Formats: sequence, C-alpha cells, structure tokens
Amino acid sequence: MTLVRAHNGFRTFDGLMKDLFNEFPVAAGKSLREDVLHFPPANITDKEASYVVELAVPGFEKADFNLKLDNNVLTISAEKKEENTTTTDKVVRREFSRKAFKRSFTVDDKIDTENISAKYENGILVLELPKKEIAKAVAKEINVQ
Repeated sequence: MTLVRAHNGFRTFDGLMKDLFNEFPVAAGKSLREDVLHFPPANITDKEASYVVELAVPGFEKADFNLKLDNNVLTISAEKKEENTTTTDKVVRREFSRKAFKRSFTVDDKIDTENISAKYENGILVLELPKKEIAKAVAKEINVQ
C-alpha cells in the first residue's frame, strides 16, 4: 500500500524546499559549479602508491597555473591573461571564454607533501599526490630475565 499525501493545491515551505533540493538535477549542479562558481570539474583516483587529481582546464598554459600548499590545504588557481589586440574583424558570436578559477583540496596526513608533482597536457592538469610509506610493525621477540 502506498501513502499519498494531498496538498489541497498548497505546498508547505518545508515541502517545497525538500522537493527543490532532493530533486535538483545533477546537470544544473554541474552548470552552477562550472559557470557560476568557476570550478573546473575534477576526477580523484586512489591508486596503490598515490592519489591522482585531474582537472579539466582547457585553454590555459602551464605558466597560467599557481599551485600552493599551505597548512594541509592544496590550492590550485589559474588566470589567463587577456591580450588586447586590435583587429578589424567583427565578432558575430563569442562563446570561448577563459575564466580564472581557484579550487582547494584538503590534503590528508597520509600524503607525502614534499613529493607532490603536477603536469599539464592536452587541457588536463594532473597532480600526483604520493602516499607516505607506513612503517610496518616488525615482530620482535622479548626475552624474559
């Protein structure tokens, strides 16, 4: 048996908020994140020896990126310097845009922060965060005296 609630044509504020946030489409969240907040999409992969963070940031150059590690917070930012060039061509439509962004990630104590590396290739910024080697407990025999 299914319970059906009748709203009598009126919705409560609580019900409206639940519907809004529980049924908020993923695509709209992605658009909000990328278009309004300027966060590039990221993939994070847990490998055996490291974590790999990939950011989709096409249109930038290596010199545009700034990576900073401060108090276990890794901040990745980029700003494309716009060149002012004079041209006689009339732009009919411009959809390309290079927006500045800033994105931060908390770095766990398990990360070897001294050996974090980054490379930029084909519009993807790849950061490798190596894991610290955990000292394994060695079995030790204790003699009774």
